[in-house]
Amino acid sequence: MWQNLAKSLFGSANDRYVRSLDKLVARINGLEEQLEDFSDDELKAQTAKFRQKLEAGETLDDILPEAFATVREASKRVLGMRHFDVQMVGGIVLHRGEIAEMRTGEGKTLVATLATYLNAIEGKGVHVVTVNDYLAARDAEWMGQLHKFLGLTIGVIVPNLGEQQRREAYAADITYGTNNEFGFDYLRDNMKQERRQMVQRPFNFAIVDEVDSILIDEARTPLIISGPTEDKSELYIALDEIVKKLEPEYYETDEKAKSVQLTEDGVEEVEKRLIAAGLLETDNLYDIENTQVVHHLDQALRAVVMFKKDTDYIVKDDKVVIIDEFTGRMMDGRRWSNGLHQAAEAKEGVEIQPENQTMASITFQNYFRMYPKLSGMTGTAATEAAEFWDIYKLNVVEIPTNVPVQRVDEDDEFYKNTMDKFAAIARAIKEKNQTGQPVLVGTVSIEKSELLSNFLDKEGVKHAVLNARMHEQEAHIVAQAGRIGAVTIATNMAGRGTDIQLGGNVDFRIDDELGDMEDGPAKDREIERIKAEAAAERQRVKDAGGLFVLGTERHESRRIDNQLRGRSGRQGDPGLSRFYLCLEDDLLRIFGPDTLFAKMMNANLEDGEAIGSKWLSKAIETAQKKVEARNYEARKQVVEYDDVMNDQRKVIYEQRAEIMDSERVDDVVEEMRRDAINAIVAEACPPGSYPEQWNVAGLKERVEEVLGLAPDLDAWMEEDQVEPEIIEERLQEQAERVLAEKSANIDEPIWRRVEKSILLERLDHHWKEHLATLDALRQVVFLRAYAQKQPINEYKQEAFGLFQAMLDTLREDVTRVLLTSQFRAAAPPPPPRALPDLPEFLTGHIDPFTGEDDSNDGDGSSRQAGLFGTLAGSPVASTGSGGSQTDDPFADKIISRNAPCPCGSGNKYKHCHGAHA
Repeated sequence: MWQNLAKSLFGSANDRYVRSLDKLVARINGLEEQLEDFSDDELKAQTAKFRQKLEAGETLDDILPEAFATVREASKRVLGMRHFDVQMVGGIVLHRGEIAEMRTGEGKTLVATLATYLNAIEGKGVHVVTVNDYLAARDAEWMGQLHKFLGLTIGVIVPNLGEQQRREAYAADITYGTNNEFGFDYLRDNMKQERRQMVQRPFNFAIVDEVDSILIDEARTPLIISGPTEDKSELYIALDEIVKKLEPEYYETDEKAKSVQLTEDGVEEVEKRLIAAGLLETDNLYDIENTQVVHHLDQALRAVVMFKKDTDYIVKDDKVVIIDEFTGRMMDGRRWSNGLHQAAEAKEGVEIQPENQTMASITFQNYFRMYPKLSGMTGTAATEAAEFWDIYKLNVVEIPTNVPVQRVDEDDEFYKNTMDKFAAIARAIKEKNQTGQPVLVGTVSIEKSELLSNFLDKEGVKHAVLNARMHEQEAHIVAQAGRIGAVTIATNMAGRGTDIQLGGNVDFRIDDELGDMEDGPAKDREIERIKAEAAAERQRVKDAGGLFVLGTERHESRRIDNQLRGRSGRQGDPGLSRFYLCLEDDLLRIFGPDTLFAKMMNANLEDGEAIGSKWLSKAIETAQKKVEARNYEARKQVVEYDDVMNDQRKVIYEQRAEIMDSERVDDVVEEMRRDAINAIVAEACPPGSYPEQWNVAGLKERVEEVLGLAPDLDAWMEEDQVEPEIIEERLQEQAERVLAEKSANIDEPIWRRVEKSILLERLDHHWKEHLATLDALRQVVFLRAYAQKQPINEYKQEAFGLFQAMLDTLREDVTRVLLTSQFRAAAPPPPPRALPDLPEFLTGHIDPFTGEDDSNDGDGSSRQAGLFGTLAGSPVASTGSGGSQTDDPFADKIISRNAPCPCGSGNKYKHCHGAHA
């Protein structure tokens, strides 16, 4: 009670913070008259003036009022748009590294130009991160006019760009692109052999558009670059034979999870059989050295015991083809990950295809935390404010609307079943349609869209159905969803880049209707006609009540519901929103069919009858909060595990950068050689032991294997006062002599390049193997919970030990290669005309715990990302009955989903014509 009273008197903390920015906004406004008198050239010269001020010691905060005022004036001249005061507040919030929550239609894209311009003046680069390629290209072109006018350079990162094009785009003052492109470029850069091959500059400042979608929704799965591993066919076959001979009493099965666990007796029995087959490095199955064997054993058990031929897969043309458990269709080109598909191939005796191995990976959380300054903007962030702060240390600031919101948000209506609900929805849409009020309907899946489309056909309501991800086409259709009598059904409709303007979007109408018309008086007349028609229609729509947003189901996240609602009531327009629910909705099933809630609904509702109350709406919100908390825990778990790898990743990537930047690495190589020799001697001659206890035979073997030397160790052992240190020194001297002889016949610059290339190649090789081991460890470490141990703590401990072991192996390997390889001088190759590109690796979002690929293969029903918040795919737009169009001219051909689409678009098949295959 006291909190509410204090808030009513003094305002919330957010209100007070926003009010504190009023003085700064007043200073910006005070400069407007002065800048209006500037000529275009004088306004353009402001950028050079600001740079001089920064060089003189002023800070970005010092020049903020003048810079923001300059952007506002330039926007008026170039774009014909003037920043509102609340947009200035949003720009300040972005510049300060916070999240600006601004309602749909408040002009977030224009707000970003303020902070983008100010921070780009330094010349260190600003990244504007969008949710899809269409928005990146659109914003770069649209807002780029403003930045170019002020003398800044613009770059845009989209798929299928060459390395040089990417390098030039990142060298620009402002670079637009998607989160995926930025993340994958970072990983690819850290796989290159020379600094000049890298495309990105050091991180400086990033503004993330639709920050909730990118940093929350898409942060569940890491970015992964993978490539084929070495052939492990023999291991798969050997494990398959062992598992097939294993009696059922040695394991327990879980049909629901499709998992198999060895019993205690099973572990002992399998250990015996693996030792007999020579597959274990130690006698204990669960020693860290056997992690990969345990992982592949687990997959072999699943393949043999749980996955059934002709049910889960079929064998066709000597290949194991997965069968979709829901549709029963063959899924050509799809493969189970983490070695499961290879285990199934070994089971069926067909050719075993190489497993794809992780070569580099990073979560969005750890990628974006590398920016010294990070900010974001969205229409819906407040519900996830705690997560933004916990993970990214980002504060969410709610920016007030320019004009008070007039939209009416009605209580939810509840029905007994789906058919009753959709019949009521169709009646409500028909009623609004007859009055001319435009309706936007948000559904959660393609199936629900088609079901509603059938109901509307019966009611005789003309409508458009959007189920696609062809963003540009969708943008044109959605832009006209506010016209008189328009009915638009969209899957997962969210605030993504295009406003719904009452009466229709004039700019889009001009593009659609006059796109082919030549400039001239005739076109000008047509433009004026369209503007007049739109103004009259806008008033008619306002009189009809504005845009009616109708939700057919509640989403797991309140943010998605708020995004849908936010499409109505922009800039003070009238509007209405209402959600329709029933007991068969996914979210309501959380309550369970036997709960008091369900019994009350069934007992008190007649068929077709609706009920609505604030208590029920509150209950739904509580359920959503629980689901949001569960999803947060899942994302938090991903971060916890990746944080362990992230510390190691930083060490490796920093080491790689130092090596690439160094003219010579002989000091690093020498230190590695000393450490390797020290480890070899310490292993054979433990500290504190006597010479007669030393393993001289083992020392001879290791010295020959690693150093390629054959010293007379027996003679050394007969000397008085022999010490391990003396043996180390003599081995070091011999090794240095051998290297001096090898390098004597080769020019010094060439020898330096040899050392550097060997060091980088071996580092990359062992890092890749280390990632594979960590992948396998993560898959099995949860079993430690049965021993009352925390899996994450066990993972941290084991990962640290593995990393130390990898570094030891790396030192030894670099030493071995340099000392045992034969080098000869050769004619230098001709200088390359261009920098070599990396080979084409597979990229994707792989769930680190289930191994499932979440790279937007499915339709909109499988993800929470909004209509404009996913990767580009194939267009599915229609009018009338609204059935989804999935015409694929290549449907009769067997095409890998990761292969380039045969249509020549340059996209992967799964993101083009195979998007709905």
